[in-house]
Amino acid sequence: MTVFITACEELVEVPLTNSQLTSEAVFSEETTAEAALLGLYADMRSTGILSDLFYEMSLYGDDLDYYGSSASSEQQFYDNSLIPTHPTVKGWWDSSYSQIYQANAILKGLETAPFETSFKNQLQGESLVARAVLHVYLSMLYGDVPYISTTDYQENTSIGKTEATIVRSQALTDLQRAIELLPWEYKTTTRTRPNKGVALALCARIALVQKEWELALACSSEVLGHTESYTWEEDLNTIFLKESPTTLWQWFPSGSNVNTTEASILSFETAPPPRVALSSELINSFDDGDLRLSQWIKTVSDAYYHPYKYKAVGNEPEASEYSIVIRLAELYLIRSEAQTQLGQLTSAAADLNTVRKRAGLEEVTATSSAELLEFIIQERRHEFFSEMGMRFFDLKRTGQVNAVLGTVKSGWDPDDALLPLPESELLINPNLSPQNPGYE
Repeated sequence: MTVFITACEELVEVPLTNSQLTSEAVFSEETTAEAALLGLYADMRSTGILSDLFYEMSLYGDDLDYYGSSASSEQQFYDNSLIPTHPTVKGWWDSSYSQIYQANAILKGLETAPFETSFKNQLQGESLVARAVLHVYLSMLYGDVPYISTTDYQENTSIGKTEATIVRSQALTDLQRAIELLPWEYKTTTRTRPNKGVALALCARIALVQKEWELALACSSEVLGHTESYTWEEDLNTIFLKESPTTLWQWFPSGSNVNTTEASILSFETAPPPRVALSSELINSFDDGDLRLSQWIKTVSDAYYHPYKYKAVGNEPEASEYSIVIRLAELYLIRSEAQTQLGQLTSAAADLNTVRKRAGLEEVTATSSAELLEFIIQERRHEFFSEMGMRFFDLKRTGQVNAVLGTVKSGWDPDDALLPLPESELLINPNLSPQNPGYE
């Protein structure tokens, strides 16, 4: 295995194969054990759900319009016409369970590894975070899916599905254990490895989906209260720089000079767009005075728009932006929503207004829970467009997906709220049956 230190003091490595991960030699030295974990992060950044959600699920929802080839597999995301043999449907499934296997192999190897407690706790906590977040997104995309916590190949290839809400509850258990194991101090200055704040933030995110309002409130409040780690920034143009103090977790790039995949795919300079553009429905939903409209969105030929959150396209001598997994604004809006659901309307409005004021918008007042929730969901749309498929998942968890996408997407069907299970997996493992409704 090749392991070296970059100028950014990050470990970058040739990822270990699955057979190597189960080798005792990997867990006899701290360097090789850490390399196994960093190999997992490299896979999560480059392949599968967490690398692609910003694009495909923005097409699947109502953030993006598609202008590319009608023969492309991307067209099927935009048309909501996926089939069980679609390559991305299978690719996301395969890569996610491969990455879950890597996390489980690391956890298993650490059980008997001769490491100091603090080092072992760090790797265990981070592996639990990875396992949790992968399972959660699988459940949000495919519904009922297997929850895999072992490296037993025979068991894993014949395991049945677990109800989606239980999958997310098990993920919360993983995260609560990670919260106990991880310190507040980041392992790297680049915030490319999870700390306690990341585990808490992901716990808050899942609790929101599960409608566990007290838990969402407690976890988000603990993060927001830790001002030693996170600082609110008023300048919208600094939020997506790699040094932003509002970032909780971001991906280290494939090279020290490589900027984000988001900018390379979503940006364009000429009309018509070669691939995608922000939907006119999204653009028209902004208030005229919203600073995000001018600073996070770029106009091309006075007719088309693309996300301009990540502004650096292509390589630089040193990358200025990393792809963000979770950032501080989400915690304010999670807490605002949880407080609203719990009847704490004044506090909820205050958190909502923290985000609105940075965008140059007037404060809203707490009048009723229903009105405040409407403001929060709209604010989430304008804050997180083209990020991690958040718009689509918000529509699902709030029960609005059919009403909204059924209006703006010509190919939308209620069964499209779930992706199809990969046909090849159903053939290999009959215990995954039945297929999701609408794809039989």
